[in-house]
Amino acid sequence: MKFIFILFSALLMVSCYNQERNCTDFKTGKFTSETEIEGKKYTSTFERNDSIQIESYEGKIDTFKVRWTNDCEYIIQNTNPKNREEKKPVQMKILTTNSDSYTFEYSFVGDSKKQRGTVTKQN
Repeated sequence: MKFIFILFSALLMVSCYNQERNCTDFKTGKFTSETEIEGKKYTSTFERNDSIQIESYEGKIDTFKVRWTNDCEYIIQNTNPKNREEKKPVQMKILTTNSDSYTFEYSFVGDSKKQRGTVTKQN
C-alpha cells in the first residue's frame, strides 16, 4: 500500500511539472525554421525584429508584419501577398524553449488544423 501511495505521489508531481518557456529570448534575431508537411521537410531562414520578419525560402524572400499577442504567441501576415492564400494571417504559438531553439505550433487564423516545427536561433 505504501508503494502505491509513493508511486501515485510521484506521478502526480511529474504531471504537474510545467516547463518554463523563455519566449522573449526569441522575439528578435536570425533564425532557421524546420517544418515537416506530409512527410516533406521544409527549411527557411528569417530575421525578425519586434514587428517585422523577413524570410527566405527556396530563393524567395517575403516580408511579414509581426503582432505579438502575448510573450509566446504572435500573428504574422504577409505584407505583399501575391494570392489569396498569402493574404491569410498565420497564428504562431511557441510551445517549448531551450537555450537556442523552440518548438512551435502554427495555423491560419481561424483554422483548427495545426502544424508543428522547430526554430533554431543563429549566432
